[in-house]
Amino acid sequence: MGQMGFYDLDKRLDVISGKGDPLELIKATVPWESFRAEIEAVTRAKPQERKSAAGRKAYDAILMFRILVLQTLHNLADEQLEYLIRDRLSFMRFLDLGLEDPVPDATTVWLFREALAKAGLVAKLFALFNQHLEAKGYIARGGQIVDATIVSAPRQHNSRSENAAIKAGKTPAGWQEKPAKNAQKDKDARWTKKHDKSFYGYKNHIGIDRTHKLIRRYTETDASVHDSSMMCWTSPTLEPKCGPTAPTAQPRARPSWRRRATRAGSIAGPGATTHSQRASRLATRRARECAPASSMCLAISTPRWAARLSAPSASCGPGPRSGS
Repeated sequence: MGQMGFYDLDKRLDVISGKGDPLELIKATVPWESFRAEIEAVTRAKPQERKSAAGRKAYDAILMFRILVLQTLHNLADEQLEYLIRDRLSFMRFLDLGLEDPVPDATTVWLFREALAKAGLVAKLFALFNQHLEAKGYIARGGQIVDATIVSAPRQHNSRSENAAIKAGKTPAGWQEKPAKNAQKDKDARWTKKHDKSFYGYKNHIGIDRTHKLIRRYTETDASVHDSSMMCWTSPTLEPKCGPTAPTAQPRARPSWRRRATRAGSIAGPGATTHSQRASRLATRRARECAPASSMCLAISTPRWAARLSAPSASCGPGPRSGS
C-alpha cells in the first residue's frame, strides 16, 4: 500500500457522495443544534456536582445524538456501532470525525442512551428528528417495511413458582432480601419459538420507509409478543385505522380451511387426518353426486380415477338419488 496523499481522502469521499450517500443528505437536512439544549440538560453534570475538573472531557452532545441516529438507522449493537464508526468513512463524515479523532466506545454510547431513556427523551427526540425530515419532503410514500428482530437475553434458571410470580408482574418471594440476586435477574424477558427453536429475550419492532430507507418508528417488547400485533404501531400509515397506541398481543386464529373442514355436514371431518385423505373423499363425493345436466363438473373438479367411481360411462352418470 502506497503512502496516502493530501487529497486521497477527499477523492474517496467524493466518490461515495457520487454513489448517493443518504447520511450526507440527512446531515444537511436536520438542524442538529435544536437538540442540544434538551440533551445537555440530562447528560451533562452540573458544576456543583463535579468533584474536580480532572478527567477526560465529555463528548459533544450532538456527536452522541448523531451516533444514536446511526445506530437506529442501521439497527446496530453498541459494539458493532463502535467498530463501524472506526471503519466507515461515510460514518466518520456524518459525525464530523477525522481519522485522528477519538471515537466513543460502546460503554459511552450505552451510558448516553440510558441517560436519555431515564429522562424519557428518546422517543421525543426521534419524533422531532422525523418531523424535520418530513418538513423537507422525506415522507413515507413508497410503502412500509415492518420487521421484528429477536434480541436474546441470558436464560434464567428459576423455579416454577418464581416464573409464575414473574409472569404475574410480581417479584418472587425472597428476592427482595437478596439485592444482588434481584439485580441480576431479568424479569421482563419472555420465551418465544421460531423455526422450532426456543428463544428467550425481547423483540425490536421497526417500521422502515421503503423509498428513503429510514426507520420511521421502533418499539421494544418481550419476545412473546407476536409480530402482527405490532403492525399498527410500527407503520405510521396504518395508525389511523388502528389507533395511536400499540395493540396488545392476540392469539392467532385457526386457519379458515380448518374451520370449514370441521363444521357439521362437511365431508372432511375430524377423522380426515391428512390433506390427501380430505381431497380424495371430497373428490369421491363430488363424483357420486354429480348431476347429468352438469357433465362438465367431472372434467373440471374431479380426477379421472374418481370419475370412474361414479358411473361406468365417460360422462357424469346419474348415480343413486333419493326418490328416483
